Amino acid sequence: MPSHQPHTIAPSDLPETITRYLRAHRDHDTSTAVTAFTRDATVTDDGSTYRGATAIEQWLNRSATEFTYTIELTDAQQIDPAHYVATHHLEGNFPGGSVDLCYQFSLRDDLIERLVIEP
Repeated sequence: MPSHQPHTIAPSDLPETITRYLRAHRDHDTSTAVTAFTRDATVTDDGSTYRGATAIEQWLNRSATEFTYTIELTDAQQIDPAHYVATHHLEGNFPGGSVDLCYQFSLRDDLIERLVIEP
């Protein structure tokens, strides 16, 4: 991501593409979530990278069923017009039981080109 200084924004100020993805991911709506990504998008989560719509859809389907958890958006930041960070608090039946994760978004043409999820 660029080295611009992030600034806190209201979650409602996140771009529509990001809020659509986050809502669909929370609701386990894979078909809607995948529409937020470019065809050549990449997602990096838990040490693995998924490239392209098919791999991302498979990742979404697996992550929707692997564990049961609640997710709460706790912070949103804008780095520049194409880069945003959404921090979530998760609690559930995964190892450790709770975690705060940063979802780092890079946008292109109003779609998610890159998503990195990390603590």
